[in-house]
Amino acid sequence: MTIRTLDDLLAEEVTGRRVLVRADLNVPLDKQTGQITDDGRIRAVLPTLGALVQAGAKVVVCSHLGRPKGSPDPAFSLRPVAGRLGELLGAPVHFAEDTVGDSARSTVAGLADGQVALLENLRFNPGETSKDEAERGAFADQLAALADAYVDDAFGAVHRRHASVYDVPARLPHVAGRLVLREVEVLGALAGEPDRPYVVVLGGSKVSDKLAVIEALLPKVDRLLVGGGMCFTFLKAQGHEVGSSLLEEEMVETCRSLLERADGKIMLPVDVVVADAFAPDAPHDTVRADGIPSKRVGLDIGPETVAGFATAVRDARTIFWNGPMGVFEMAAFAHGTRGVAEAIAESDAFTVVGGGDSAAAVRALGLDEQAFSHISTGGGASLEYLEGKTLPGIAALES
Repeated sequence: MTIRTLDDLLAEEVTGRRVLVRADLNVPLDKQTGQITDDGRIRAVLPTLGALVQAGAKVVVCSHLGRPKGSPDPAFSLRPVAGRLGELLGAPVHFAEDTVGDSARSTVAGLADGQVALLENLRFNPGETSKDEAERGAFADQLAALADAYVDDAFGAVHRRHASVYDVPARLPHVAGRLVLREVEVLGALAGEPDRPYVVVLGGSKVSDKLAVIEALLPKVDRLLVGGGMCFTFLKAQGHEVGSSLLEEEMVETCRSLLERADGKIMLPVDVVVADAFAPDAPHDTVRADGIPSKRVGLDIGPETVAGFATAVRDARTIFWNGPMGVFEMAAFAHGTRGVAEAIAESDAFTVVGGGDSAAAVRALGLDEQAFSHISTGGGASLEYLEGKTLPGIAALES
């Protein structure tokens, strides 16, 4: 594929030009205070924004946050993000009270060269996510009217056929930002011929969420390590009881088939941490994975499994990790995720963290982000890329 890049745009001279940057600023907010609890996605777009500011562009940033239902909702306002973005850029960020209305137009019109504005949440307008092409296109027209050029640096949204991702590039000169370009390069290497041994670590809640990527990766990997809530459906497929652990009964036969076809590549937990209830202070202990008591719930992989997974990744040359090994948000059940993450970080391999909860876990557990070769900003997007799907946002950037 041929995609024009930010450097191509900068070479054309952007001083005084209005550049619309689609960023992924969908950061988590504390429900009580409204404060940002993880600014990783904001920091990820700084290289692109900084380059445009330095070049004297009038930078107009747009993003979604959460899932508002097509109308303004204060709980999903990007105003806190504007404040944090300004702190990181070292200059005030002008905030538009709407997305394409009077406030947006006047805010953009008032920008001086090298200044930055942030529009209000894109999803406050139903046209952003509409499946009706005419409605989506009308919103894209309004967004495009605010700018002279378009930069997509929102890898976490490129798998969505949304107006700001898919339709706006058709209306403006368009390029990929530094973050999107890096994501495509890294994931392209994984989808091609990665250095071997190639080990994939998958966690998270449901097999159904990861089935397509398992099917796509199984022929390519040397080992596939499975933890998180999804492991219990695999354990059930082996004939083990899983107590009251998360189980997708309708996926048991699928997991049994995967295990049969895997030719020993799939590695499952041999011990798990079980608790009396899904609660941070619930009584818990470690049991064999083939002996989970009834009425107890598995919430993490056990220490023997962590050691086995660490051994598997130690000799790898390429590692892709997506999904936590347990309920890492609760301290009692974070040891599995921490142990596996530390083993991956200590590896000499090319290591890719596949966004989403995995990236959140790295930061929540206080691990050194620099210890990983790449931390993706797009969980769903990274999985769909590795599945071989066409991502609408990437297709829209092709020239």
